[in-house]
Amino acid sequence: MNYKISHPTKVVECEIDLPASKSISNRLLIIKALCEDSFEIENLSDSDDTKNLIYSLNTLRNTIDVAHGGTTFRFLTSYLAIQNGKEFILTGSDRLKERPIKKLIEALKIMGAKIEYLENDGFAPLKISGSILKGGCVEIDGGISSQFISSILLISPVLQNGIQLKINNDLVSKPYIEMTLKLMSEFGIHWEWNENKIEIIPQKYVGKNIVIESDWSAVTFWFEIAALAKECNIKLNGLLKESIQGDKKVMKLFEKLGVASVFKNNQLILTKNWKSSLPGKIDLLETPDIYQPLKCTLSALNINPEIIGLKTLKYKETNRIIAVETELEKLNSSKNIETYKDHRMAMSFAPLCLKFGELKINNSEVVNKSYPKFWEDLKKGGFTIAPSADSGN
Repeated sequence: MNYKISHPTKVVECEIDLPASKSISNRLLIIKALCEDSFEIENLSDSDDTKNLIYSLNTLRNTIDVAHGGTTFRFLTSYLAIQNGKEFILTGSDRLKERPIKKLIEALKIMGAKIEYLENDGFAPLKISGSILKGGCVEIDGGISSQFISSILLISPVLQNGIQLKINNDLVSKPYIEMTLKLMSEFGIHWEWNENKIEIIPQKYVGKNIVIESDWSAVTFWFEIAALAKECNIKLNGLLKESIQGDKKVMKLFEKLGVASVFKNNQLILTKNWKSSLPGKIDLLETPDIYQPLKCTLSALNINPEIIGLKTLKYKETNRIIAVETELEKLNSSKNIETYKDHRMAMSFAPLCLKFGELKINNSEVVNKSYPKFWEDLKKGGFTIAPSADSGN
């Protein structure tokens, strides 16, 4: 489905129930699968990634296809490697087969994992023969994906010798590692993180019922909308002020792009403050998911600071740096936006209709990967959304 997106007034007033955090949901599902105690998880994400992980964990078929789910694939790689005596084929979409997995596999093999590449060395699909992993002293490159590290950490308490994980090189997306460890603490796991080494001794997860907070990554698109609107009063539900999600950094970042944000009556309320005082350089090494909505906002406002810390973006659903630059160049001509099977492309470019007039977003259904109700929520904010005549549906 291709959508035409516009906004008749450029004034955005709405109250939005944000989606649950996909990142927290997926980590908790692995913890639940490893925990001997039964417990309930409320407000699980309804994203495609989380649905695929639930299905995969519940069925454990011999062949598991996670489609575009990079997090799902990486978390399952470690989880399936400890399913002693069972054999699996783990695969995904053509794009997922282009995303690197080698550094994770190398670390797991040091622990005793039995994993083979079925097509290209270092990439999916994988043949995984579950076994008892010893754990112990392992090194891993921290500069490719924080999900490699989280994947290992989540299974580490049930390994024979626990883990002493040494992280080499600059660590990308550090808040996601911190999220993983904080959630493990919630379920009884003790850990130590000194400099570049994380140590976890063998122990058991302790079950407890838990409610998942809303997704700060989804909030970034509403900050973009607030920055580009003539006026706004946007009330966002479900967020925690003291969140464990790193993307809460968006509050301070967009404060310098004209957006005031305050927690009041359990809502995050966005209004205009009309300030613009961005530094000349912005480092997104710890929060790369902010890049697309931030870059689109900056482009619309004709602000051009240097953005660094983007080295992981070429390994995402698409090469996000190239994709964003390519589509931004179209805004003064065709206004026909390709999404490259990337949910964040669709959600980052749709708000640009506030500055550039009606846009066409191709393959709009890609938002289902993380924020299935995105288009419905935009309508609540006064956006006009209609199927394009060339949708074929």
